[in-house]
Amino acid sequence: MRLFKTRDNKNVRLPVSFAISLLEVLANQPYRPVIQIFATDVSEIAIDKARLGIYLPSQVAEVSPKRLQRFFTPIEGGYQINKTVRELCIFARQNLISDPPFFQMDLISCRNVLIYFGPLLQKKVLPMLHYGLKSIGFLMLGSSETVGEFSSLFYLLDRKHKVYVKQPSFPLTSLDLGSTAPVEGTAPLLPARSNTRLKEVNLAQAADQVILNQYAPVGVVVNAQLEIIQFRGQTGAYLEPSPGQASLNVLSMVKEELRLELRTAIYQARQEGKAASQEEISLMSGEGQRQVRIDVVPIKLNPTSDPYFLILFEGVSVPLAIRPDTQSVSSEQSTQRQKSQEQTEILRLEQELTTTRAYLRSIIEEQQAMNEDLRAANEEILSSNEELQSTNEELQTAKEEIQATNEELSTINDELYRRNVETMSVSNDFQNLLGSINIPILMLEGDLRIRRFTPTAAPLFNLIPTDIGRPLSDIKHNLTITDLEAQIRDVINTLHLKTQEVQDQAGHWYDLRIRPYRTLDNRIDGAVVVLVEIDALNRNTAQLLEVRDYAETIVQTVQESLVVLDTNLRVVMANQRFYETFQISQEERERCRILDLETFQLSPGEAEQCQIFDLGNGQWNIPSLRSRLEALSPDNPQIENFQINHEFEQVGQKTMGFNARRVCRANGTIQDLRDRPL
Repeated sequence: MRLFKTRDNKNVRLPVSFAISLLEVLANQPYRPVIQIFATDVSEIAIDKARLGIYLPSQVAEVSPKRLQRFFTPIEGGYQINKTVRELCIFARQNLISDPPFFQMDLISCRNVLIYFGPLLQKKVLPMLHYGLKSIGFLMLGSSETVGEFSSLFYLLDRKHKVYVKQPSFPLTSLDLGSTAPVEGTAPLLPARSNTRLKEVNLAQAADQVILNQYAPVGVVVNAQLEIIQFRGQTGAYLEPSPGQASLNVLSMVKEELRLELRTAIYQARQEGKAASQEEISLMSGEGQRQVRIDVVPIKLNPTSDPYFLILFEGVSVPLAIRPDTQSVSSEQSTQRQKSQEQTEILRLEQELTTTRAYLRSIIEEQQAMNEDLRAANEEILSSNEELQSTNEELQTAKEEIQATNEELSTINDELYRRNVETMSVSNDFQNLLGSINIPILMLEGDLRIRRFTPTAAPLFNLIPTDIGRPLSDIKHNLTITDLEAQIRDVINTLHLKTQEVQDQAGHWYDLRIRPYRTLDNRIDGAVVVLVEIDALNRNTAQLLEVRDYAETIVQTVQESLVVLDTNLRVVMANQRFYETFQISQEERERCRILDLETFQLSPGEAEQCQIFDLGNGQWNIPSLRSRLEALSPDNPQIENFQINHEFEQVGQKTMGFNARRVCRANGTIQDLRDRPL
């Protein structure tokens, strides 16, 4: 089904409307023909806009929600016609007046176009539309348009909607694809001063016509096939219609007495290429016996065309013989008259015999020439037959090759169809995957043109669906990075992954990762830009650092000795008051890898952490303290006001009050041990 539509000045959406209507009508039909809609316009801008197929919400306000869901795809700022409908429409630039028309169309819609054409253009366009339709094709015009004087080309089918049907029996019309010319039948205007001369010419022609009709011999003009194409004067005395099927052949219409001589004269004129004549031919008519002269004059318009023949008939009346019994003559005069009549009859018979011999000779020569032509034609036919047999064998071989090629094409077509279905499925999965990923991803081609992007990347890079294919340099993004394009090109050239933390204009933090785009055959064809939002992570890290600084400040303000042990009673950290009170040397701290609360950094020693009982050469190995610390558990989480009196090697006798508390964390238990001298 092939439809052709020219621009509708009131409704530029008509091709889409045709496509949607046909898809809805054919949805439940068992037979679905192939649909082709050719939409043309003289403007390239209108063609580009139609190909894009994007409509504002106001333009589809009257479209039902069901049709919007089925045939349209929502985009930013409107709707776009889906791929199913767009594939049915072929948009092309065409000048309806000068360009060749489309052919074999089922329907042509030319609504609200002819009203802008003048009469001359309408007379030129309507035959072209008639030529472009099938034998039973339809033409749709606007409500204010008609076919005018071309009612013989189109039959009105629906007066309300201005639907016309092509008249299939109308003969082919000639098409003028060039500039407009004056309509046939219109005569050019002559200056007024030439009217007098024109009258004189017409008067001379009329006088010549009277002379030809009254005094010139009558005749006919025939073509090479002896068909009469023109009558000259009153030829009724020599020509008459023959019984049976109507024919204008001059040999069929000429009277019987003149047929033989006319055939001979025509043959002589054809063979010799000059005028031939036959004289003193007897012809009986109502006025008596007459002598007729036939002249055949060949007329050749140009050297390469077949000749025409002008046949002229001229007759002279012969009085009937007077009966002898009505005249008083002597027998001698009667005898002389009888001899004269016999001699005249002999001459007539001799002339007739000569004519017959000439005719028979012409027939024999014609027959011999025809035999030669037939013999040559027979040889050509035999040669052509051999060539046709050879051609037939070649065609048979070509047919087998075409059948084999057709089978291969059919197999390839099935494979392509299967791959197309798989590609569509993968494309749908990929599209849904990109739509569901809440991560800004931007895919670029090798020349940094936009290949694809996720919905969350659109606000960061100020993208809309129609930006696919545009260079990244044309897009102004919202990231606070000035050399993004240079970094992407560097990744494509070096194949090294790049990552850094960037901010957008609103202050949100992202982890920017740029990696090369690799195809399935391991070919680099662009880059992939991924932005992972780390704003919450950075804020949590800042809060943790703030809490750490806060805790450090509190610990440093404590004026008592403080040491932190792990679940195995190994020293994890201690404050400066503990180091000073019990004189823990720097070497011992490094050996035991004690964490300094001032710097929150481990000492650089290589040894494992030691227990508190190993500090000071074992001077902290106090049995009561050991038993108390080892007894700490979730049921007994703390020690309060435990007093110890112990002799330390470096600081001497010390009486201390101990407080310990079990501190829980995710990977174990930390015991906080505080000592307070009494």
